[in-house]
Amino acid sequence: MQLRAEALILSVRAHGEHGAVVRALTRDHGVLPGYVRGGRSRRIKPILQPANAVLGDWRARTEEQLSALTVELIHSRAPLFDQPLPAAALDWTTTLTVAALPESQAYPALHDALTAVFEAVEAAPAARGWASALVRYELLLLAELGFGLDLARCVVTGGTGNLGWVSPRSGGAVSAGAAQGHETRLLRLPRFLRSGGGADWPDIVDGLHLTGHFIARDVLTDRRADALASRARLVDRLKRAVA
Repeated sequence: MQLRAEALILSVRAHGEHGAVVRALTRDHGVLPGYVRGGRSRRIKPILQPANAVLGDWRARTEEQLSALTVELIHSRAPLFDQPLPAAALDWTTTLTVAALPESQAYPALHDALTAVFEAVEAAPAARGWASALVRYELLLLAELGFGLDLARCVVTGGTGNLGWVSPRSGGAVSAGAAQGHETRLLRLPRFLRSGGGADWPDIVDGLHLTGHFIARDVLTDRRADALASRARLVDRLKRAVA
């Protein structure tokens, strides 16, 4: 096997005295693992920062063998890890992606959306400028893995108007009329996920609560503790920023 492609670093795990096993997301080949010789050295370690864009070269004698990987830096996002909120956002999105996606399966839409989230975090002066993009990424990931929510029509009446809630069981939208008297058992459907417009903080918090419920239930079923701890840090920091 030999492959050369641009990729987003998702995770880095120390291996041996000096090396590292790296998992990176490529657009056309999905998540690919590789062993980077000297990956813990002063020269290479900064390149292997999660969320960095790299040019990777994977080489292996067989498909079953862990590839040897060399990397060239395309774009570094390391400075964002000096800021608590951006750091939490990048940590969670990379943690979610590497935990959720099977290896060697292409998800081009997720690759492009994750790149857009990273770029939004870099460009936006405040979390409100990128938090809604993060919620939409989580929603897309659910859909790509077969757990998509039906937010287009009411799961009870079939109507498309006045949708304001989501069933935590079916993932289907519920209209305000059908939800009456049952609101405490439903999840709020944020306006920005219905209209595609901007989002205020209450909507963003509702969006995170919505996607978080289904990610925990359907995606991170056997890896909940470590991955969801990363998400909890992000949500906590966002709530403190709002307060």
